[in-house]
Amino acid sequence: MRQRILQKSFTPILFLLLLSLFSCGPAGSQTADAQPQRQTQTQTVQVQEATPLTKTELGTLETYQTALRKVAQKVLPVVVEIDVVEVVKQPVPVFDFFGNPFEFFFGPQDRDRRVPRTQPQEREFRKQGLGSGVIIRKDGKTVYVLTNNHVAGNASEIKVTLYDGRQFDAKLVGTDARKDLALISFETNETVPVAELGDSDKVQVGDFAIAVGNPLGFESTVTFGIVSAVGRRAKPGMDVGNFTDFIQTDAAINPGNSGGALANIYGQVIGINTWIASQSGGSIGLGFAIPINNAKKAIEDIITKGSVEYGWLGVNSGDPSKELRDSLGIRTSNGAFVFDVFLGSPADKAGIQPGDLIVRVGPSEVKNSNDLVRLVGNLSPGKVTEFQIVRFGETRTVSVRMEARKAESELEKVARKAWPGFSAVELTERIRKNLNLSADAGRVIVGNVTSGSPAESAGLRTGDIIREINGKKINSVADFYREINTNQKEFMIRVNRSGNDFLIGLVKER
Repeated sequence: MRQRILQKSFTPILFLLLLSLFSCGPAGSQTADAQPQRQTQTQTVQVQEATPLTKTELGTLETYQTALRKVAQKVLPVVVEIDVVEVVKQPVPVFDFFGNPFEFFFGPQDRDRRVPRTQPQEREFRKQGLGSGVIIRKDGKTVYVLTNNHVAGNASEIKVTLYDGRQFDAKLVGTDARKDLALISFETNETVPVAELGDSDKVQVGDFAIAVGNPLGFESTVTFGIVSAVGRRAKPGMDVGNFTDFIQTDAAINPGNSGGALANIYGQVIGINTWIASQSGGSIGLGFAIPINNAKKAIEDIITKGSVEYGWLGVNSGDPSKELRDSLGIRTSNGAFVFDVFLGSPADKAGIQPGDLIVRVGPSEVKNSNDLVRLVGNLSPGKVTEFQIVRFGETRTVSVRMEARKAESELEKVARKAWPGFSAVELTERIRKNLNLSADAGRVIVGNVTSGSPAESAGLRTGDIIREINGKKINSVADFYREINTNQKEFMIRVNRSGNDFLIGLVKER
């Protein structure tokens, strides 16, 4: 241990001494009320000497560093750079140089002198892009690379650059826009490395994570961090995959990382880096990757079928409120609540009813309605899967044969089969006060009416109070679901709207 002596500045003291000499007489003289001269003070600061690392400590760090090097050496060769060109067509305004030039700014002038204009034209622009990809398979001389749909989904030209510098022209094999995935391929007889895919279902918060890609054009970049969260969902309205959850990591991810690998300490790919949450456009420690298990089915479907097929259950689901859970005797906080069942759908055929809570799909627990969408989407059409449901507090199991998810263009036709076509919620005191309703108005209120459903066509509205169904008084949400799920085909619903009662008829047709 060594000591360092710090001495305070003498400049203020010298100034005071000189001032006293000129104002008080000869040196050494002092008035009765003069303050004694301030003594110089010293302060001792203890500085600890750096202690060399012990062999054990150094060995631990070297082991840690060597392990990271090995992970990087395993993952770097399987991550490629993807350069794309997208041809974008944009309308170009036509300027009639041979007519009146003022027409361009002020509209047509003298029609007799105006030369007829040509039709609006389009100009093609070559929009270049950069991303990353992961080599996931080699069949014969065909090499498959997994990336994001927003990287290569609309590309007209694709070029792949391997870690060792080899370049290949690639083509688009297929896409899965709902998960923001795309599969591209190139041909070669040469040996190429292939990624080892891990099990993303085993990923836990706090696990080490290594992100590999080409951020901002800096090829083969490795960043290191941890798994910050799992099961993340994109917020509504965000232009990212809405049929998948995400792994969140603080390993730095920037533009150009999209499509690259998120790996674990074993060098296995556990995710495909996809997007960042940032107001500046750069990494702030919030990066998101598609779990690789969510991509495995898409890979197989694209290679074998050319497109991705999603399973379709045929329900409108949501997350039930506490009041709804209490009314129906639901004791678990997990699960997806069924508000509508599409008549004739796999759910309807299997016996799933409005008012059921789906808590398990096969071996997987259903946490919420978003989880249900993801789990059902990953089921193959034709496959029979057991669903565990809770109905009025009792747990039961039903077997569902999945069908292919309908195309977006067919959803309007499907909505016409929604039963009952609206949600019912408990009329709480808070809602009663907000709507200024009397105590005897009723106990069940219409929450949301499904667009395109028979209930909407019949004129049912949000805020209507359900008083009776087929002459039976409705005192709770449980009463509502018991009556709406009977085997009858015609239902007369007495509702109260703005203090007036009237009947709405619904026909249940499969």
